[in-house]
Amino acid sequence: MAVNTKIALVTGGSRGLGKNMAIAIAKKGIDVIITYNSKKDKADAVVKEIESLGQKAASLQLNVADSGIFDTFFNQVSEVLKSTFKTDKFDFLVNNAGIGIHNSFIGTTEAEFDQLTNIQFKGPFFLTQKALNVMNDGGGIINISTGLARFSFPGYAAYASMKGAIETLTKYQAKELGARKIRANVVAPGAIETDFGGGVVRDNEQMNQQIASVTALGRVGLPDDIGGVVAFLCTEEARWVNAQRIEVSGGMML
Repeated sequence: MAVNTKIALVTGGSRGLGKNMAIAIAKKGIDVIITYNSKKDKADAVVKEIESLGQKAASLQLNVADSGIFDTFFNQVSEVLKSTFKTDKFDFLVNNAGIGIHNSFIGTTEAEFDQLTNIQFKGPFFLTQKALNVMNDGGGIINISTGLARFSFPGYAAYASMKGAIETLTKYQAKELGARKIRANVVAPGAIETDFGGGVVRDNEQMNQQIASVTALGRVGLPDDIGGVVAFLCTEEARWVNAQRIEVSGGMML
C-alpha cells in the first residue's frame, strides 16, 4: 500500500531562503505549496523546479501582512489540495515570509514598527491559527527567526524584537498543540547572502567580512546552509524535536 505523501506549505517560497527551503523539502520526498507576494513568475519557476524533482507543487498569492484575507487564502489552499494533491489537508507549515527594515532604535518610525509587526508576528500568529483547520495531526510548524534574537547588531531593534516574540510563541504552540501531535520549532538563521534587506550582507564587502570575522566557521551563511535544516524538521527523523530553537549561523557571536 502506497504511503501518503506529506505536504508542506512554505510562505515566501518564491525566492531567497524560502525558495531554498521549498526545494530542500521537495528533495525529502514531500510535496510543496509555496506562497508569493508579488512575483508570480518566480513562484512558477520554483513550482517547475519542484516538479522536476518528482514532487507535486503549487503556488498561491499571499500578503502575510493582511490577516483579513487569511480565511479566503485557506479556502484557496483547500481547493488546491483537492485539485493538485487529491487530499484535503497538509502537514507542515513553514512561516518564512518576511521583510527586513534596517533602522536604529531611535530612528524607527511607528509605520515601520507596525509593518514589521504585521508581517513578522501578527501575520504568522493568525496564519498558523487559521492553518490548523487544514493541517493533519502529527504535522509540524517551523517558524523562522534570526540570530539577531540572541545577539545584537545596531539597526535591528524592531525586527529582532518581533522574532523574539515568534520564539516565545513557538513554545506555546508546542505546548498547546501537543495533543494533536503537532510539533513547533524555530530555525534561526545567522547572516545569509540573499537579496533580503536589500542584499546588504551579500553586496556590502565590509559587512560581509565583519560577519565572517565573528563567525566560528569563518564565513557568511549561504541559502544552502538553511534549507536542509528546515527540511529535516519536516521528516520522521525529527519526530521528537519539539519546542526547540535551532540556530543555523555557523557559530556567530560566540
